[in-house]
Amino acid sequence: MVFEGHPSWRALLSFYIGGVLGAAVVAVIVALVASVAVGIAVGVVLFAAVLVVGFVRRMTTTYMVSNQRLYIRRGLLAKSVQQTRVDRVQNINTEQRLRDRILRVGTIDFDTAGTDDSEFRFVGIANPGGVVTAVDHAQRDAAAKL
Repeated sequence: MVFEGHPSWRALLSFYIGGVLGAAVVAVIVALVASVAVGIAVGVVLFAAVLVVGFVRRMTTTYMVSNQRLYIRRGLLAKSVQQTRVDRVQNINTEQRLRDRILRVGTIDFDTAGTDDSEFRFVGIANPGGVVTAVDHAQRDAAAKL
């Protein structure tokens, strides 16, 4: 295994911020309609739910690079695995929008030969340059074995 990782928690930061703000709005509305105690309880439950959902989303997506293949594994109960051989990777593109650069995360898009699979992407990766370097090393190792 050359690289194994999950999307960075920083990549989910906008989800966390939106979820916490949404939980606060709902808690205030419930506090105004029912009571302050119920509003606080609803806010705490929604805040905890946002944290758990974000953590589960992050941990149930795994990106792996081996000397032979690239893998994307997703899912908790139902699993999906997307994979391709390292020698089929033709181009590697990285993308970092302004927000991504501030959060130090990025997206790596792999163009592969002979497939219609246009969405082979590692999204929300910390240090995308390091992952690209790892894939380059894996490609060189695979070519050296031939």
